[in-house]
Amino acid sequence: MGTAEIPFWSSGRYVSDGGLETDLIFNHGVDLPEFASFPLVENDDGRRLLRRYYDGYAAVARRAGAGLTLESPTWRANHDWGARIGYDAAALTRINQTAIEFLDQLRASYTRILDVRIIGAIGPRGDGYVAGDKADPDEAANYHSDQVEALADAGVDVVASYTITGVEEGIGIARAARRAGVPVLIGFTVETDGRLPDGTSLRDAVARVEAEEPADGYLVNCAHPTHIAPALEEGDWLRRIVQVNPNASTLSHAELDAAAELDAGDLSLLTSSYDALRDRLPALSIVGGCCGTDARHVAALWGL
Repeated sequence: MGTAEIPFWSSGRYVSDGGLETDLIFNHGVDLPEFASFPLVENDDGRRLLRRYYDGYAAVARRAGAGLTLESPTWRANHDWGARIGYDAAALTRINQTAIEFLDQLRASYTRILDVRIIGAIGPRGDGYVAGDKADPDEAANYHSDQVEALADAGVDVVASYTITGVEEGIGIARAARRAGVPVLIGFTVETDGRLPDGTSLRDAVARVEAEEPADGYLVNCAHPTHIAPALEEGDWLRRIVQVNPNASTLSHAELDAAAELDAGDLSLLTSSYDALRDRLPALSIVGGCCGTDARHVAALWGL
């Protein structure tokens, strides 16, 4: 399966952020059409809001004595989702690069943190909760290449896909990253049974990517730790998982999608069930949250 060594990270332990979009929508009353946060980097008010958001996690990293990863607000900044809110290809290239430039400015301002790394976040072409038609890996690579190249050209430390629902799209994103010459983490989400939305086991998903276009590591996000636990079948493949960003809620994706209010979950259950995952993931390096979590949740995951 390859090695768990990640040569471009130096501190070994990194605080990740939480659920950016759900935090902004439900806790700050921000309207995010199509769940897209990337337009916020276009204006001063949006940048101030994002700065406050990331500052909260920088504070957690300082308290934890850990490194910090700054995931770009570009999860929706691909062609299909961008077009829905008026961004053409040229505008998307510009906004992806602007987002990384903004994070680079934040990184320069953060002191007393062991190490700060910038992750270029890539989301699925389709819905992050529902498996769509099976993708062709080469088509997926071509689709995601523009965003991957924009992020790479802007100087990210790594690109990472989040909430991918099918193996083929993961292979395509890894392929696009290899072409762009940038390190890549491939991230999947799972349902309450620990399987990808398309029914594939997490173990098989990692194995298939490794066989066709090996990544530099793998991550799981947007599922409660109690949903991720059934996916962690014993084997050396577990050493390839370097990041887990869970949801606060134990609700299924379908239930979350239909929810009108934020479910911030049971903090005690979140931390205890996440701690149970740590013992099974020897290469776990990046700890943060996803939907429904904020800096309070992530601090608790770090025992603060």
